Amino acid sequence: MSQMFQYNILVTLNRSYLKVLSTMLYSLSQSDMDGVFTVYIAHNSLTAEDFAALGSLLPRTNLVDVRLSNDLLENAPVSDRYPTEMYYRIFAAQYLPKNLDRILYLDPDIIVINSLRALYSIDFKDHLFAAASHIESRSFQEFNRLRLNLSAQSKYINSGVMMMNLSLLRTEQSTQQVFDFIAEHKNSLLLPDQDVLNALYTDRIIFLDPLIYNLGEKYLHLKNMHLPKDRQLDVDWVRQHTAIIHYYGRNKPWKENFHGVLGGFYHNVVSSMPLDDGNDPFPAV
Repeated sequence: MSQMFQYNILVTLNRSYLKVLSTMLYSLSQSDMDGVFTVYIAHNSLTAEDFAALGSLLPRTNLVDVRLSNDLLENAPVSDRYPTEMYYRIFAAQYLPKNLDRILYLDPDIIVINSLRALYSIDFKDHLFAAASHIESRSFQEFNRLRLNLSAQSKYINSGVMMMNLSLLRTEQSTQQVFDFIAEHKNSLLLPDQDVLNALYTDRIIFLDPLIYNLGEKYLHLKNMHLPKDRQLDVDWVRQHTAIIHYYGRNKPWKENFHGVLGGFYHNVVSSMPLDDGNDPFPAV
């Protein structure tokens, strides 16, 4: 008999992304049939009905309602460009249960197609995060190094997939340092929470392989441009080797104008989801 593997997952969102979240979580539940998932949902707008609808779709999954009050971030710089929800992933160690030593943060616009055990079991050593980039061109990386004053060895990471070392973050992370950084650089931050994570923690991040843990259409396209035709990565390669497909940016498979080869993975999950009466309980995105 196989031994069950315990995962702790963090997601943050508002109600408009419930449908996308349901698809991501269902794909996660199917990625490891011996996995048991505790999903902490950090929000300030979901209802009990929302949680009931999500729970009815997800086998071997325990949903934990983490409703965050504004008091947690009363000193945070907040505006239309810097909404309160932006801080939820940055400060996860401040509000998640103290008995959790690690957690995997996942954006809702993700599909998980293979086991995440190796990622979840990563040896942090003295690192705070493990994450992957989403574009690795020299010009893109150099632009961000200059903009955020990163070291030459740094890679700009995408914050949509992150293993978080909660034990170390509780002892080493300063909320005031984050607030001060935003106040000082608010006019130059392009992707605020992602920029903050890169600027403050670049030397404490383990860099993951984007082909495995953060594969997007643009990354796959650029990768294949630099490979001989007989070595280019096709959908079969992705199905066998990739664990996480990330639909970052504006190119989303649930929109009519989606372009690319990875949308089929999303639609395959949607078509396999169990809906009791055939009706989707979540509003369209």
